[in-house]
Amino acid sequence: MVLWFVIGVQVLLTVRGQPLLQGSCSFEQSTCGYSSDPAYEKWTINEEGRFIAVDSGRAVLVSPDLELLDWSCLRLVYQITGSGSVSLHLRPEDENFDYALWSSSTPSDSWVIASVDLRNTSTSYKVLMEGRPGKGEGKSVAIFEIHIVPGYCIDCNFEEHHLCGYSNQWNPNVNWYVGGSIARDPQSNLPDDHTMNNERGHYMYVNSVYAKKFQEVAKLSSPMTTTPMAGCLTFYYQRDQERGNIFSVYTKDQLGHYEEIWRPEVYATSHWKLVQVDIKAPHPLEVVFEVAFNSPRGGYVALDDISFSRSSVTRRQSRLLTRPSPAATLRRGFAGDHTTGTGFFLLANTRFTSRPGYVGRLHGPVLPENLRYCLRFHYALHGFRKVDNALAVYVYDDHNVAQEKVWSLSDASRDVWIEVDITFQKPMPTKVVFVSICKNFWDCGLVALDDIIVSLGDCRVTAGMARSLPGQCDFEFGNCGYTQDKKGDMGDWVRMRGHTPTSYTGPKGDHTTGVGYFMYTEASHMLPGHSARLLSAELRGSAVPQCLLFYYHMRRGEQSVSWMLGAVDYTCEDRHQIVFEAIRGPSIRSDIAVDDIVFKKGPCTDPGDSIPYSGFSENFNEIDY
Repeated sequence: MVLWFVIGVQVLLTVRGQPLLQGSCSFEQSTCGYSSDPAYEKWTINEEGRFIAVDSGRAVLVSPDLELLDWSCLRLVYQITGSGSVSLHLRPEDENFDYALWSSSTPSDSWVIASVDLRNTSTSYKVLMEGRPGKGEGKSVAIFEIHIVPGYCIDCNFEEHHLCGYSNQWNPNVNWYVGGSIARDPQSNLPDDHTMNNERGHYMYVNSVYAKKFQEVAKLSSPMTTTPMAGCLTFYYQRDQERGNIFSVYTKDQLGHYEEIWRPEVYATSHWKLVQVDIKAPHPLEVVFEVAFNSPRGGYVALDDISFSRSSVTRRQSRLLTRPSPAATLRRGFAGDHTTGTGFFLLANTRFTSRPGYVGRLHGPVLPENLRYCLRFHYALHGFRKVDNALAVYVYDDHNVAQEKVWSLSDASRDVWIEVDITFQKPMPTKVVFVSICKNFWDCGLVALDDIIVSLGDCRVTAGMARSLPGQCDFEFGNCGYTQDKKGDMGDWVRMRGHTPTSYTGPKGDHTTGVGYFMYTEASHMLPGHSARLLSAELRGSAVPQCLLFYYHMRRGEQSVSWMLGAVDYTCEDRHQIVFEAIRGPSIRSDIAVDDIVFKKGPCTDPGDSIPYSGFSENFNEIDY
């Protein structure tokens, strides 16, 4: 088995009709322009060629500048011996951060292939391979080949021996196999290959001849996508199955959720049949071809020429951009919306509309059926004695009939923006409806909504992707590499949530969600003039201007009692760090907090970005009616 695999790998660079792009390398006689980052250990080419390896420490292999104007697929042939990890990063031109694309820490006894999609871009970038072998003798990370071809990693005609990264979920009795070639059984009723239309080509097939149990299942899974994708999935199939047997196509996300996207209408085809189906991947997912048999006489299914095109459909992702109904009045009088601090938000139950038994409803647009959606929004409350009916979220059908209450208030957090995310899916066209009820004059308060967004996918998956973006930190899951400068500091930065220890200081909640974490320095532990410094991780230099955005909270001079947005333009061509320095004033109420730090390429777009503040006023009575 190992011998077959190695032989298959050796022909990667000579695949029929498959042009290789810049950045491909077999490490046969040279490194093809790849070089070791001098800040780390060195990658070493094997004396006999064919691979490059590192056996201690940490090594980073940097590609030459790549200019791939169209989507492409990078296939990395690698091996982790003993223990360790290998990861793939993308380094855009003129940015301070490297973007993680893929990683693995699974040891293997033979070469393994990873498939990673590379987005099209108008600027050049570098690809980085980072190897970290485990400590001790016999541990190493090796790269056998880097293979970059046009198109998407999901594309495959199965003419290459590595099968484009597709994998078979092993079943002792029923599996997907490579079909075709002149060596096949002359008595076989399997078809010729579709790609070349002869018996020399290859395809994938699954046969029921060895099925022993009811509903024996074979699954063929594509590589996991690494970038958002939306378009048309195309493939060819032949089928000759008995009734009751199943052939279907699913998508599978990182949480293991399956969603069926296609099933054939007939049990038998006399020739290769073309299928085109919408596929939407706002987050990583696999495409799974599944066949189930009920007996050894269940028949067979063959599959060939899988491809993907972005031009056929437009991603169905929408924002709930709604006009306020009579139940919700658009106001501008708070000490800041959630988005910028000076923008608009929706306000329900003002004293002009509140009356006993009053029900306010805010309807969103109709959303297509049979799709999983992630709804995110921010809300704030004031004035309710009981929050049982203050705010709830329903899913209605397109006939305005309520299908399900998907969320309601579970606590009485007030006077601060709170983030909510909800995942839902219905078999009919639906819309999101926000509902607020005023039982009587004495038990009715204000409900505010802002930043309502509906996107495709499970909220847990998209949240995980957002957390992985470099250059962004909301401190919800750690310090993101930010550290305390211990040299000469007389105070401490602390990651915390909720109220700060000293009364009349600090925020009531973080800026991100209202109930999350932020970084904070306590003034009562310091003397006037003492400082505490918070340092970022080391950043790469760039000749292009960079924009640093962050929210801060302090009370000094003209500063607000709410979160404020700061924006700083800077340029630094050398490796550097960003330092947030908090200096205590004359009062113990000199506490300072920071949250939601973001780095962006290019200058800050609005010169007034450093002025607006965000979050609610400490006192809702400041509302101007």
